[in-house]
Amino acid sequence: MTAISVKVYKGSSLQKKPHGHLLEVLVRSLIILCTALSIVLSSIAVCDGRWLQTPGGHMFGLWRFCTAQPVEGVDGRIIDEHLMDHNQSAFEALASPRCTTELGQFGVEGVEVGMGFCRALVSLAVVSAIFGLELQVISRLSEGQDSARRWVLGSALMLVAASLSASGVVVFVALLRGFVSQTGFTITFWCQFNAVFLFVLNGLAARRIHLMNMPAPPLSGSLQTC
Repeated sequence: MTAISVKVYKGSSLQKKPHGHLLEVLVRSLIILCTALSIVLSSIAVCDGRWLQTPGGHMFGLWRFCTAQPVEGVDGRIIDEHLMDHNQSAFEALASPRCTTELGQFGVEGVEVGMGFCRALVSLAVVSAIFGLELQVISRLSEGQDSARRWVLGSALMLVAASLSASGVVVFVALLRGFVSQTGFTITFWCQFNAVFLFVLNGLAARRIHLMNMPAPPLSGSLQTC
């Protein structure tokens, strides 16, 4: 009886699945590009801030609330609300909006504190996403463990931005749920909604591509035959 012991070492280079370097660079570049696009969309939505409009001419935003003043007709009479409802487009074209930053005037309980919290959330989301994008870009200019750490931290900040943005949108809708209608949300609100989706998608994609490229730990085994 003869015993033969064979010790096998499998390095990480042998276990790692082959990936095209060009494809990896393309995917990472697309993630960075989509991240930049999401930051632009969220920045536009936050700076404009007008996210909800009601049929009665009220505009609810992050920074101020606006309402249309009564408009005088050609004969000097005030256009009544019934006529406004049936000719909304003409009313919006003629009315001069009256805006205020005192959000409590509209009778919504807790709107001032809630809207301040919403502004803080969406603004911090943009800041977090900007830092995440910067780390992702810098990671492509470095190599080794430093590049991997920067990429991972950038993807984590992107997921943080997604959480903050989504929380801000939820707070806004919850505060003004009594005024929400199917067609009331403005294009800037949908810009913010798309930015939240892109934040989540980019963060998960960046995390996933990092895990796929992590080297597998070396394995050792002992094979014996008799």
